[in-house]
Amino acid sequence: MRFHAKIEVALKPGHSDPEGETTRQSLLELHFPVRSVSVSKVYEVELDAENPAQARKSLDEMCRRLLANPVKDDYSLKIEEI
Repeated sequence: MRFHAKIEVALKPGHSDPEGETTRQSLLELHFPVRSVSVSKVYEVELDAENPAQARKSLDEMCRRLLANPVKDDYSLKIEEI
């Protein structure tokens, strides 16, 4: 079976987000009334797996081993069969 997944990796609460803060400052300078900006990464992955549970297991391992730093990042997965 083939699956498509979207993985969003974002900083855990309490970690500084210099890119988000710089973007917030720039938006304020452009007179947009923003209170905060946070930056996250989205990975789109297509993979083959025997079933949805196996796909999730593989994607979780990808996140733990490479895509997300467990000390500072949280991640979420959305998986669909294609």
